[in-house]
Amino acid sequence: MILFVHMLFGAATGSLIKNVPLAIILAFLGHYFLDFLPHIEYNIENIEKKQWRTAMPTIFKILLDFCLGILLILIFSKNHPIIYICAIVSIVPDSFTVLSWFMPIKILEAHNKLNEKIHLFKYKKISNFWRFSSQIVIIIISIILLKL
Repeated sequence: MILFVHMLFGAATGSLIKNVPLAIILAFLGHYFLDFLPHIEYNIENIEKKQWRTAMPTIFKILLDFCLGILLILIFSKNHPIIYICAIVSIVPDSFTVLSWFMPIKILEAHNKLNEKIHLFKYKKISNFWRFSSQIVIIIISIILLKL
């Protein structure tokens, strides 16, 4: 799933849950919940293989996506710090994946194996319509929850 969807969902969690530690934990776990749904993803093979010349457009898309997430949270939320903390925490699992490419540590490798199993629909033949639709629904719900 693309970053800003995870970030919006994490921010919505942070805005709804008043218990700060619980909000942070749920934002983190929410990442895995969203990854379970059919969704689109970036093609990050060039980053994974450390092909930096061809990776720059992908890295730019990811940074732009991150900025879009922050902008949408800024526009639609009450801008409490916990909202931004949960938004960042919600993308930490993807950071673990990237870290594992540079630091082959057993716990990061175990995380990657678990993460692959959670991406249940990644290798299933599902139309892009459903992959986009699931993300659009999450975006709409997250924005509505952020505005409460």
